[in-house]
Amino acid sequence: MTLYSYPRCLHSHRARIVLQEKGISSEVDFVSITDSPQELLELNPYGTTPTFVDRDLVLYQADIIMEYLDERFPHPPLYPMDPVSRARSRLLTYRIEQDWYSLYDQILKGDEKQAVKAKKTLRENLIAAMPVFAAKPYFLSDEFTLVDCTVAPLLWRLSSLHIELPKQAEPIRNYAKRIFERDSFQASLSEDERDLAGSGLALTA
Repeated sequence: MTLYSYPRCLHSHRARIVLQEKGISSEVDFVSITDSPQELLELNPYGTTPTFVDRDLVLYQADIIMEYLDERFPHPPLYPMDPVSRARSRLLTYRIEQDWYSLYDQILKGDEKQAVKAKKTLRENLIAAMPVFAAKPYFLSDEFTLVDCTVAPLLWRLSSLHIELPKQAEPIRNYAKRIFERDSFQASLSEDERDLAGSGLALTA
């Protein structure tokens, strides 16, 4: 099994956390975002990461890869077992992607005005979600799930985006610290991601 990943790819990071959380023996092949190898282009018509290869199976969308790994290697389970709870978790992941990940993309790829606006909106959205971070040890769950695998990479990158949270956002900082200290999260980091210095989630007065 091989996972192709850009060193700082937000979506690839999600899949790498799942690999580590499950203890799956898989090669992680870090590739250049500006010079993707021909092998990746042959596997994935979009030439994007994450791209996951398991023998004859090739997957290239983070949510699909993560759910496949959770079903292929069921222990420990990272999604609830009952259909209703699983559907709710999938909806949470979808909302995080639509409401937060989309802003991250605007910060990186938009012009200066768009980036400033997206940073402000992302900060406000996270602050508005503080009760969710405070409600349970993990994201609306007593157990670590695929939803946490989606939230954590974004929080790790906040300081590199120069997004500071107010002092009253301590529940978010506590949540982030809890996730960042997991062995699986630390093992999932590329060298480039370690340089993002996300372990110190910035709080302002």
